[in-house]
Amino acid sequence: MRAWILTAAVAMAALSGPALAKAQDAAAGAALFKPRCGICHTVETDASGRMGPSLKGVVARNIASLGDFAYSPALKGKGGAWTAASLDEYLASPPKFAPGTKMFMAVTDPAERAHIIAYLKSAK
Repeated sequence: MRAWILTAAVAMAALSGPALAKAQDAAAGAALFKPRCGICHTVETDASGRMGPSLKGVVARNIASLGDFAYSPALKGKGGAWTAASLDEYLASPPKFAPGTKMFMAVTDPAERAHIIAYLKSAK
């Protein structure tokens, strides 16, 4: 019994940090995206009428690079491209990642962030 409990504890610990990335599920991310992100964003090319930019192809895209959206100076100043790691950091706390950003919604659960990022990776 103790061995089983120890094995379960080790397995749960393994799901934190980098190992969590292996547990990503794009289908779960799609289900989470709609109520959490879909209010302001879309994964379609046209995001007209939305408060946020389209997130289609966001993974590997330069940060604040779509010409049809007025990004905050804070996000424009970040530079670089969106990676799974930078998206994870941004979604965990947008104001911490880019103080002065327009985005105020955070996804505090690491597993949910991993699923949403997996979905965004699939939205090309």
